[in-house]
Amino acid sequence: MLARLPFRILALLLFAICAAMLAFGLYLQHAKGIEPCPMCIMQRYALAACGLIGLLAGLHDPGRRGVSVYGAFLAVAAIAGLGVAARQSWMQWFPPAVSECGPGLEYMLESFPLASSLPMIFRGAGDCSVVDWTFLHLTIANWSFLVFAAILDSLATYLLRRKKSAF
Repeated sequence: MLARLPFRILALLLFAICAAMLAFGLYLQHAKGIEPCPMCIMQRYALAACGLIGLLAGLHDPGRRGVSVYGAFLAVAAIAGLGVAARQSWMQWFPPAVSECGPGLEYMLESFPLASSLPMIFRGAGDCSVVDWTFLHLTIANWSFLVFAAILDSLATYLLRRKKSAF
């Protein structure tokens, strides 16, 4: 079904999905108090990149060559997010003896001046191996992995369908 939609619609749909996921992440952070870890922040960057690529592609409505260029950028961003989500999922299944993600938010604010703490806060403060939230027995990192995999699968399906229709 989705493979039959025009590229512009798919790109804008990608933007809407990424924006909704980022909004949900911010809801979990600010309303539920779940602090993002550095890996969560990197996944947010990758998701924001995928969403922005979708927005630009949807507004631009590129031709065949442009679709390939946007597709390449989208694949790079999604593969980066997929890799980080896979690593974090692995860390959650097999937690390391010592946290690899850095100090907590409270420790940073108490130990460093605010000017030094701000960049560290932006990088995230939670422990990457801790499971703070699940839905259907999947963690945030697991869901993130599935979303990046779905983005890559949808992109490949679209590009293969487009290639077949060119012949």
